Amino acid sequence: MSKWFILLTTMVVILFASWKWLLLPAIEKSMNKVEPGKIAALSPEAKALHQSLLVGDLHADSFLWARDLRKRADYGHLDLPRAREGNLGIQVFTSVTKSPRGQNYQKNSSKAGDNITLLAIAQAWPVKAWGSLYERALYHAERVNALQQSAPDQIRIVKSAADLQQVLAARKQGEEVLAALLGTEGAHPLEGKIENIGHLYDAGFRVMGLQHFFDNELGGSLHGESGQGLSAFGREAVQEMERRSIVIDVAHSSEQVVREVLDIAERPVIVSHTGLQGACNSRRNISDELMKEIAGKGGLVGIGFWPGAVCDTSPKSIVKSIRYAIDTLGVDHVALGSDYDGSVKVAFDVSELGVLTAEMLRQGFTEEEIRKVMGENLRDFFLTQLPS
Repeated sequence: MSKWFILLTTMVVILFASWKWLLLPAIEKSMNKVEPGKIAALSPEAKALHQSLLVGDLHADSFLWARDLRKRADYGHLDLPRAREGNLGIQVFTSVTKSPRGQNYQKNSSKAGDNITLLAIAQAWPVKAWGSLYERALYHAERVNALQQSAPDQIRIVKSAADLQQVLAARKQGEEVLAALLGTEGAHPLEGKIENIGHLYDAGFRVMGLQHFFDNELGGSLHGESGQGLSAFGREAVQEMERRSIVIDVAHSSEQVVREVLDIAERPVIVSHTGLQGACNSRRNISDELMKEIAGKGGLVGIGFWPGAVCDTSPKSIVKSIRYAIDTLGVDHVALGSDYDGSVKVAFDVSELGVLTAEMLRQGFTEEEIRKVMGENLRDFFLTQLPS
């Protein structure tokens, strides 16, 4: 064998290993940061209460990244070992399929270049997913399924209320298993085809966001160019989602889209990861009046952990927004919506969720309020809204 061939092969192997083990983790480390030094030690009272809770979260983008979630990492925000440490019981994992170049909270063009394409190629996603948003969503669903198959004692996909009840029963028996629901970050993976709702449903998706950071075939984004409401296709899609008992998520939707969804929807909707303007006057958050309408129709609002939602990363600021949300919307309509692994900076990862329990105690929350916000509201919502 030629020594040049051996040398070339060795160089290719080294380059591949460097890319996989050094560069890709470095990219994620730069995108999903945990700020040091903002977390105080938990009191014995807070630790005991947190371990007794059912903890749930409405939004994490962990399957966007190449990490093996079976292994505890020292970067990123969520994996299964750290989820167990944080006593996480229910997690909605969302499929991010498009992110516009220069993404911001003010205005993004739907024609802007896409950040996810480069990530898909770099992480060696299937070639068919490089140019198709629909195939990207299916690939993320395949990854969740593969994780369940390899670690069935640690994670189980929930597609129905009965599935959720089974996982909750297992947890009561002492099993440290995570209930995983699948959602989309925007409905552009439909690629303008109503039948793709059924295909994504069959793949396991039970939550669908309508928009992300740009206007799409369904209507305007809160951060898009048009500010428009639902398109004719968007109205048809909302009706089809409701027919299939798919939970509609209006995080990132324009205020006009939210109004029109509330006008035609017969089922409650969620805002999976957000803040309230009265607590944090950010372009990321829709008006308190619209939030009240969502809550008034039985909806659920997930409070985020990053500055765009709550104007800071500290547990104190997050809990301040939770308190404001309870006072504004009612305690039954408030949940957690971390946006973990969503290219955001946070003060604590999933292993440290107990800091929220501790901060709620410090701010005078009742035990009932803590139990509801930390997970029972999310549990009750999905037990009633998922297919039976």
